[in-house]
Amino acid sequence: MLKQMETPVPSEDRPATQAALALHGITKTFPGVKALSDVSLDLYPGTVTALIGENGAGKSTVVKILTGIYQPDGGTILVDGKPISFPVPQAAAGHGVTAIHQETVLFDELSVAENIFLGHAPRGAFGLIDRKAMTAKARALLDGIGAQIDPEHKLKDLGIANKHLVAIARALSIDARVVIMDEPTAALSHKEIEELYELVESLKAQGKAILFISHKFDEIFRIADRYTVFRDGHLIGDGTIADVTEADLVKMMVGRDVSQIFPKRTPDPGDTVLKVAGYAHPTEFDDIGFELRTGEILGFYGLVGAGRSEFMQSLFGITRPSAGSVEIDGRSVDIKSPADAVENGIVYVPEDRGQQGAILDLPIFQNITLPSLGRLSGNGFLRLAEEFKLAREYTERLDLRAASLDTHVGHLSGGNQQKVVIAKWLATQPRVIILDEPTKGVDIGSKAAVHDFMAELAAQGLAVIMVSSEIPEVLGMSDRVIVMREGRIAAELAGPDLHPETLVRHAAGISGGPS
Repeated sequence: MLKQMETPVPSEDRPATQAALALHGITKTFPGVKALSDVSLDLYPGTVTALIGENGAGKSTVVKILTGIYQPDGGTILVDGKPISFPVPQAAAGHGVTAIHQETVLFDELSVAENIFLGHAPRGAFGLIDRKAMTAKARALLDGIGAQIDPEHKLKDLGIANKHLVAIARALSIDARVVIMDEPTAALSHKEIEELYELVESLKAQGKAILFISHKFDEIFRIADRYTVFRDGHLIGDGTIADVTEADLVKMMVGRDVSQIFPKRTPDPGDTVLKVAGYAHPTEFDDIGFELRTGEILGFYGLVGAGRSEFMQSLFGITRPSAGSVEIDGRSVDIKSPADAVENGIVYVPEDRGQQGAILDLPIFQNITLPSLGRLSGNGFLRLAEEFKLAREYTERLDLRAASLDTHVGHLSGGNQQKVVIAKWLATQPRVIILDEPTKGVDIGSKAAVHDFMAELAAQGLAVIMVSSEIPEVLGMSDRVIVMREGRIAAELAGPDLHPETLVRHAAGISGGPS
């Protein structure tokens, strides 16, 4: 059931220029879910508008309407003030609307130029692709965004950041007037993010209207001129970024003040449940050792390439170590596979929930019960009623929002997908749960829900390992923190030693301490 919406807070200082692209009174309904209800969005030339909202607020649905993937059930799309429709994606592209997605589909075996102009390559005599013209145009596009990339190179030879620049060049290859950037910095380093900001400023100077979707408030306040906030498919407010604070936006997003993201906890660790000693891998990590107690949240922090996720995957049996031992409740165990890990009470919620954590084409209830089918079956038959009962229990505990348990996981927001993965493993009644970047790519409201649930799990006596790259999360949730660097433990910190600068210094191998 949707929450009661307050009256939207519209801006009184809209730009004098006409919107390049606008949505007025847009409604979109899917079976059992009203994704959008009478929402509006105005995108102005030379202006960056941030679209802000929790997962499930309707942002992705709006993007798909703007790009012609979905058609609205009601309302109007306007280009330069004139009503228009985008019955297919090609129609949106024909009006200069393009999107740069967090996970743009590119093809490794094709050249950079072929990826940029796939589907709309320049043609020469007899309708054949003019490869010389295509390469020249690709080079011009890449130069225009400051990308030093040879358009004739295979895409597979590029790094992640350069692949992202190719995706941007592809989006701009249609002579875009409106550029949609959906979580564009998710896979970029700090330097690459700064370069992206410069690119956004360049696109603004060219008069392009930019829709910028991000969960990161520092990015929003750095790059956006205007904001629009959605909640539960409703427009809550829009206006000028200069006129609001982060607290204002959070309150609009979640319908309440979120003054303290991290729950207050009084840690009460019990007996040692997990002991790791001398754990090593030929190429990823070496000499990892620690103890974990019931009711404890142990944080793992480190920079990219520190080996944290690789160690966790080995502890879960995905890869085999070259040395080391593991004890559960004082009993030595040999974990050769994930099945062994689950049998011994260790479960792993991976960072990449779409590829490793869930089967997106299966419904919620089947994802949740998948590791528990043995105890839900009898005489070779699955007891469907018990399967639904188990799935319902854990979806309710996690406050998972969906039309029904039959909803495919691929149709859920990122935050709800994360809850499905957590629910799946909790249903196995583990002793140790490993959460690898548990709030990556989820909004502030969903983060708070995950943090609350982590605290609840620890309070119930579960031992929790949390891998996180977010220093506030590490400090706010962990009882102890292990810092890794270059595959080794660089430090183990607790109490007054848990300080942001201390974490970074150990992670980067810098001597000294906080001033």
